[in-house]
Amino acid sequence: MERLCELHAAGVSIWLDTLSRHLIASGEFGSLVDDACVSGATSNPTIFAAAIRGADGYDQQLQALLEAGPGDAQTIFFDLALDDVRNAADILRDVYDQSGGRDGFVSFECTPDLADDTDATIEQAQMLWDRLERPNVMIKVPATAAGLGAIEELTARGVNVNITLLFARSRYDEVIEAYLAGLERRVAAGNTVDTVSSVASFFVSRVDAKTDEQLPQTSPLRGRVAIANAKLAYQLYEHRFADERWNALAARGARPQRPLWASTGTKNPAYSDVMYVEELIGPDVVNTMPDKTMRAFADHGHIRRTVDTGVNDAQEVLAKLQTADVDLDAVTAVLEREGVASFCDSYHELLDCITEKAAGLGVRLDPPPGMPERPET
Repeated sequence: MERLCELHAAGVSIWLDTLSRHLIASGEFGSLVDDACVSGATSNPTIFAAAIRGADGYDQQLQALLEAGPGDAQTIFFDLALDDVRNAADILRDVYDQSGGRDGFVSFECTPDLADDTDATIEQAQMLWDRLERPNVMIKVPATAAGLGAIEELTARGVNVNITLLFARSRYDEVIEAYLAGLERRVAAGNTVDTVSSVASFFVSRVDAKTDEQLPQTSPLRGRVAIANAKLAYQLYEHRFADERWNALAARGARPQRPLWASTGTKNPAYSDVMYVEELIGPDVVNTMPDKTMRAFADHGHIRRTVDTGVNDAQEVLAKLQTADVDLDAVTAVLEREGVASFCDSYHELLDCITEKAAGLGVRLDPPPGMPERPET
């Protein structure tokens, strides 16, 4: 795992893109933190659905919760999952403290059925933040139009936010604006800003998967769009967090909203299995890696600063994409809706799994109140 520590030394915070009770209880997660320079973890409905369905590590707590008075499946899910997040955050607390609050976070997602409801997202995110009671947790809020207002409000309240399902650079600019506005509201209200953290999770491989569908097999643009898009997003990060407006906040101790590369597992087997790590290395970034990608990089990844090199080439790739009649704005809009729908599907499957496990113990659970229909893609 030495190569992962070298990657960390190059400026990349390595966050494991999975979380489960077995990973924590077995000591494996702690070993990755101690020996492989892993400095964070993320979760989402898909991850927890797999964890709860695929193992019996939750059954004892589930039975105790049911005996204490069954509610609905969502309530039980929160009881189960938030324990994992707290325990992972405690393992990472030394990383958080030693980095001055820059690193060492665990992220937990608002339920995806709220992705288009600003007020409900704010209410649930605040509840989750209060229940977790750890300075080194983040609440994940999707970068939908409705999410922007939630990001600003939660930041103004001092809640750490991980913005997820971010694909378009234009939306990224709005996300940065929401974060800055939230910090400025805290300053105006006389509150401190030096303990508020945020990351903006830019999804990478899904962009290639979607644009490749629209390009000929022989196109030299295949497999290059996602990295180009991310590199130009990093340019935006450097610009927005270096101007006078930011400097005024930084003088009060504000932390920049770091760019995070998500969806970094390679989906096309024809491409390198570490390309979305190797091509986005540099200062201040986070890379959330599936276990398979992390171990592949530990085995054969190459480390050099790449996130801000080849910027002209990146611009040329996106210009040629437009010439090829592929509308990147349309692609990213579709990816956002597909991402919300996919997480909603996983969330429903998760609730179904908990309901089935409860039924196996002779308990019938009520559905969560007000559960809406799954959104259209």
